[in-house]
Amino acid sequence: MLTGIDHIQLAAPAGSEPELRAFYCGVLGMTEIPKPGALAGRGGCWFLAGAGTGAVRLHLGIEADFRPARKAHPGLRVRDISAYAERLSSRGVPITWDHALPGHRRFYAEDPVGNRLEFLERDRQ
Repeated sequence: MLTGIDHIQLAAPAGSEPELRAFYCGVLGMTEIPKPGALAGRGGCWFLAGAGTGAVRLHLGIEADFRPARKAHPGLRVRDISAYAERLSSRGVPITWDHALPGHRRFYAEDPVGNRLEFLERDRQ
């Protein structure tokens, strides 16, 4: 029986860790968490937002033949989506609003290596 998602894995090119840290920590407000020793030598970064069962964990792994995920993407729930969109925009991240999902406000952005990210919030009833 499935009980939840432990993490989402995205790919990144070799040597992109400084840009990933600047974006996921500095722009999105996540915290970098250490990779276990056995995995640390592979490169990449792990990030966390929140705590407990509602935590968001994103793992960025190095891929030799990297191509950014353009269609496949994580959908990340946010609180006060307008303020969060402004946070990204004010830090130079282009966002694209999409009004096609009933009952939600959402926008898309890309991380510094081109992976698509979706940010959404349920409409207040």
